[in-house]
Amino acid sequence: MKTQRILLVDDHILFRKGAAAILAARTDVEIVGEAGDGLQAIERARETVPNIILMDVHMPICNGLEAVKAIKAEMPHVRIIMLTVSDDERDLFTAIKNGADGYLLKNLEPHHLFEMLDGMSRGEAPVSGTLAAKILHEFRQPTKPITSTPEAHAELTAREIQVLELIVQGATNREIAVALSIAEDTVKIHLRNILEKLHLRNRIQAAVYAVREGLVPDSDK
Repeated sequence: MKTQRILLVDDHILFRKGAAAILAARTDVEIVGEAGDGLQAIERARETVPNIILMDVHMPICNGLEAVKAIKAEMPHVRIIMLTVSDDERDLFTAIKNGADGYLLKNLEPHHLFEMLDGMSRGEAPVSGTLAAKILHEFRQPTKPITSTPEAHAELTAREIQVLELIVQGATNREIAVALSIAEDTVKIHLRNILEKLHLRNRIQAAVYAVREGLVPDSDK
């Protein structure tokens, strides 16, 4: 199994050390660095080139939302998960808009954190259950903060639309593979192509965009 190189970003030292100790129990995890604010996070990301960044939202000097946008602009392939006490909708949707690949609350159990890491290795986007409901609600709002182009819609293949439909339903890559009778690696290829064609950053943005633009039916209606 590929080692996940993780950068921890939080202004509370005790929390950082606790998270590092929990993650150290995994043989497939390496903590490559720590940072106490967004500016330090940007610097450490450049120095260590992690696979994953676990980052708090509210920090001094430069908050996590600003740091996500800066890091993603420079290193788009780094997976960034917000790990925070904030369940504020504004923080959630700003994080997603700025490119965050997931959003978790700090009250999760250690085994859920491990499940999240396993899911990320399969290309999944971790979101705490209560926040997933808020995202579904946001699907149905008239505003459209995530935009693409009509030309991009036309480029999607029938199979890519099928993959999008299942993503909107919350299916994992493995579940999509089973449903469509294709390999999980093929699902990842389809997802990458979808994001490139729609000029989006992750599967959360793709799901929100797909429902808002009517590319797939809203499964809750």
